[in-house]
Amino acid sequence: MNKILIIDDEEKIRTLLSKIISLEGFEVFQASDLKNGRKRLEITDIDVVICDVKLPDGSGVEFSKVIKEKFPSIEIILLTAYGNIPDGVQAIKNGAFDYITKGDDNNKIIPLLYKATEKSALNKRVLQLEKQLGNKYSFDKIFGKSKAIKSAIDSAEKVASTDATVLLTGETGTGKEVFAQSIHNASARRKQNFIAINCSAFSKELLENELFGHKAGAFTGALKDSKGIFEEANHGTVFLDELGEMPLDLQAKLLRVLESGEFIKVGDNKPTKINVRIIAATNRDLQKQIELGDFREDLYYRINIFNIALPSLRERVSDIEELARHFLKTFSVKTGKKITSINPQYLDALKQHPWKGNIRELRNVIERSVILTDGSELDLISLPSDFQSLTPDSSKGKTLSAFELASAEKVHIQKVINYTNGNKTETAKLLNIALTTLYRKLEEFQIK
Repeated sequence: MNKILIIDDEEKIRTLLSKIISLEGFEVFQASDLKNGRKRLEITDIDVVICDVKLPDGSGVEFSKVIKEKFPSIEIILLTAYGNIPDGVQAIKNGAFDYITKGDDNNKIIPLLYKATEKSALNKRVLQLEKQLGNKYSFDKIFGKSKAIKSAIDSAEKVASTDATVLLTGETGTGKEVFAQSIHNASARRKQNFIAINCSAFSKELLENELFGHKAGAFTGALKDSKGIFEEANHGTVFLDELGEMPLDLQAKLLRVLESGEFIKVGDNKPTKINVRIIAATNRDLQKQIELGDFREDLYYRINIFNIALPSLRERVSDIEELARHFLKTFSVKTGKKITSINPQYLDALKQHPWKGNIRELRNVIERSVILTDGSELDLISLPSDFQSLTPDSSKGKTLSAFELASAEKVHIQKVINYTNGNKTETAKLLNIALTTLYRKLEEFQIK
């Protein structure tokens, strides 16, 4: 049942309106002034406020602004004995749903009330969806407790509240877009657009049009003006993924956006001003690209104001189990399966894998395993064959020849090297052999 609050200092009007509105099935509350109206709003989930413009302790027009700031889903209908255009205009600017003159309200109030309650319900749904999106892309939703990922999250949290340009670096699949979304949602721009674009997904001409838009007649088929993502994201955030793939002449235009906050649309001759925050990401070594002449040095120093290096999965092996269990829960729900546990040998296999595709690859592997598993536990048989070849049990029950024994030793050394991310001292320690012995084995087996 929709809840309506009537605020009016005239008791007869409050009582009459209350009776009319109650007959339509609404639950009605009353207040004689703004002070009591505020108290009611604090304790009751009101959908629509019907408020007099002139009250003993203030103006209903100004109170509309207060309500919308604190309770954005509530709609306000203002009543006045003497309507005037300036008050009506200001009421709408302050967020009022409508502004009507007393005397006309008997015929208008019920149809207006139904429209206002529909709008209030829509407002609540939008706020709910925004909350869900905010929860999805928050730093709390980035899984892992390793020192490497905690350091990256800490840096991102610190820069989020600023307008500083951020450069996210790291291998493919390390979660750069998730970090970008989380930075945006923790910033003052979170209610504005977040628009992402992959710079490697378009040709030069299409990328320029996507970024900056065009004027009508700029090229064949350009029948009307079109906004690019910079204009669409005005006052929000633009995420430029795979920045290292951007052509040099477009890099110059991006530099202008960063330095002056303006750009020129395709086919236009005057600049368009915008206010956006830029978060960029790359898996390339931009300094090496500068040396090769493929990336502008001035853009590098302008875009690299605040760098966050995202760790590979090999650098955060201790997080693999938590990530695996999260993906298991996600895909179990998605497929309708009741898979509740992971076999220890399965987890060992995950931890020994090199994960060149990082979190994205892990996600795909877990999804595949969930699809293949019929029981309640993920086990080795659901893993791809290259995982099973690295597990200790893969040779169980076999008598190894000298050649097979050497192969098993090579595989074992390789998986420990992967586990330590190439740290020879740590590898020798885990293998319980001398460092000189390890180097001899590496040369013997041609392991790099």
